[in-house]
This record gives sequence, C-alpha cells and structure tokens, in this order.
Amino acid sequence: MADLFDKIYRDKGPLGKWAEQAEGYFVFPKLEGPISNRMQFQGKDVITWSINDYLGLANHPEVRKTDAAAAADYGSAYPMGARMMSGHTPLHEKLQQELAAFVNKEAAYLLNFGYQGMVSTIDALVSKKDVIVYDVDSHACIIDGVRLHLGQRFTYQHNDIASLEKNLQRAEKIVEQTGGGILVISEGVFGMRGEQGKLKEIVALKKKYNFRFLVDDAHGFGTLGATGAGAGEEQGVQDQIDVYFATFAKALASTGAFIAADQEIIDYLKYNLRSQMFAKSLQMQLVVGALKRLDMLRTMPELKEKLWENVNALQNGLKDRGFDIGTTQSCVTPVYLKGSIPEAMALVKDLRENHGIFCSIVVYPVIPKGLILLRMIPTATHTLQDVEETLEAFSAIRENLESGAYKRFAAGVMAAMEK
Repeated sequence: MADLFDKIYRDKGPLGKWAEQAEGYFVFPKLEGPISNRMQFQGKDVITWSINDYLGLANHPEVRKTDAAAAADYGSAYPMGARMMSGHTPLHEKLQQELAAFVNKEAAYLLNFGYQGMVSTIDALVSKKDVIVYDVDSHACIIDGVRLHLGQRFTYQHNDIASLEKNLQRAEKIVEQTGGGILVISEGVFGMRGEQGKLKEIVALKKKYNFRFLVDDAHGFGTLGATGAGAGEEQGVQDQIDVYFATFAKALASTGAFIAADQEIIDYLKYNLRSQMFAKSLQMQLVVGALKRLDMLRTMPELKEKLWENVNALQNGLKDRGFDIGTTQSCVTPVYLKGSIPEAMALVKDLRENHGIFCSIVVYPVIPKGLILLRMIPTATHTLQDVEETLEAFSAIRENLESGAYKRFAAGVMAAMEK
C-alpha cells in the first residue's frame, strides 16, 4: 500500500517543480501600495498591468468613502449566517434587483465568490440525465463545475460553431434516450486570449437545437456593451442568454458575484445552490460597496470611455510595432512570444527590474510549450505615458529574446544552481 503523499514527493506538478526558483517573484509576487496604475514591487515603482481593476474603482475616493462608512456601520461580520437562515437583508435584495435591471433580466441572485458560484450553478442546473456542451478553453471554474456532473459532457473546439453543432447532435441522441436536456456553456470574454465568445452564433443554433445557454461574463461585465452590461449586450443577444453570470472581482473591484435569469429560474437556483445554502451570506460592507460601484458604472460613462482610450492606445501601439496580440476583442491584451520557461523567467525579470513594468506571465501547461504569454490588463487609471513607456520596454525585451540573451542568461542561472 502506498503512502497517499508519495505522489506529491515524486512530482510537484508542471508549475510546482519551479517553485524554488519562482515563488515570491514570478508566482505569488507581492505588489504593495494603493491599487493603481503604478505600485511597488520589491521596493521598486512599477507600472502594473496585472490588476483586474478595469474601471479604476478599487482606490476611487468615492468607493473608499462608501466602503469605510459601511465597515463602520456594519463591521465585517454582519449579517451572520447563510441567506436562507439568518443572513438575508433588504440591501441584499436591493442589490439583486438593481443587478437584474442592469443586465436586462427578470431576477438575480448574489453569490459569495465567482469561482465557487459558477461551480455550484452548473451543479444545480443539471442532473445525470442531462448533457453539458462547453468550450474547450473555458475557465477553470467552469471545468470544475462540469466535473461534478454525473451525466455526459462534451467539449467543442474554441469558438468553433461547427464543432459545437457536431457536439449538439451527439448530445441530442443521448437526451433522446435519457429524457434529459442540454446545457451549453461559453464565456462572454475568454480571460487569457481576450476573445469574445461567439454568443450571437451560439444562440442562433437554438432554431435547430433545444438547449439552454449559460454565459460566464466575468471580463465582459462593466467593460463591453453600450451601457457596460457585457458581451451579450455588445453582440445584441442578451435576451437570449438563459443564465447570465458575472463577478464583482473585475470591473467592480470587489468580492462577490451574481447570476441573472428569468424569475422562475432564479427562484429554483436560490433554493438549490449548495455553495450559497450552506455558506455565510455576503458581508454587508461588500453589498453596500457593490451598490455604490454599480451606481458609478451606470452614471459615470467616462470611466469606461477612459478604459477604452487606454485599451486602444496599448493594443494599437503593440500591433504597430509588430507584436502578436492574437484576436482579442476586449480589454484583455495578450502578447505572444516564443521561448522556453527559463527564457520567460529571464524576460520577466528584465521587464520588472530594468524597465519597471509588471505584467502577468503565462507559460506551459496553461498554454502550449514553446510559447510565452504576457497578459496585460489596461484600466481607467492608466495614462498614455504608461502606454508609451510600456511599448518601449516591450520592444527592448523582444530584441533581447530574439538575440538569445535570455537563453544565455537562463542557461547560466541553471548551471549555477546545479553546482
């Protein structure tokens, strides 16, 4: 009989094996100072492109004032207990009503966390008779929710409508036998690539196939659409999304999430979402803070306008300099380069230490071997000067990468470690 921990001792995982070299710098870094376009990393000022504070609300004076007043009024515990037992308040209801109206749905229900909420929503929507069909590039919260499903599930190729239709045909054959239904899941914006899900094309398939549609719009809510109501509004199909999900952790710069749908569907979910039925209610200062943030999103369009001014400046500047930013259709700005994991580590260290630029690095196994993804999140707090400095820095690091400087540096580091 093996010790349960034997596998852990043998294999730390594709990322964990780099922990000794990476932890505290490349992973689990410590950004300090007020959340803004420029913060501190290991004692140095850096331009930060890795904070999902799209509208610049995290450190906005009005938001800070509201958050502080709510904490003073309610503390950090109120209300105690789960919503169904003792954690329900008029302000929770008010926030739900305002969120539903904002995203053009009959009703909404608050979730404590986006990740947890999505897992539980999928679990509550399906039974073992049902089939789930979801985009292969879906976020981990969707994948983990699907893993709980006791019935059949199929992935379709990313944003590939022909692949989706093929899998819908497979799903139909199964539910004809089981008597179940079909749930299709996509993201409104895919957080790594920045591409919008093909929501318009997906809902068009409802004319041929009987399915319900769940959309995770974490990166679209607050940033896309005429009013900021998200990718569904942007593509003109919000009314055809059956269950709409968004988080407060991006555009609203807070903690929490919500689902929105027809009243009868929300009534069902709030009595069957295990992650909410058996968890403490969302704390009052977060509810009050979300109400304030939502009001600012509705009444201050200049926040989204400034965000997109910065997005366009950054993305157009990168393309003009010949960088590959893929097919992003959102604020998410990926920059694709070719190189190994050690080269990626050397490149990012150069960016941070010598150019004062802090952005997220993504390598294998999240993306294919041999690729380096620098993922950038423009916000309303950035300036055009930030953009220009960043473009200059990216040109410099690309030259070093292509000349082999990072490969030589990484080889030297690895050789020193082996001694």
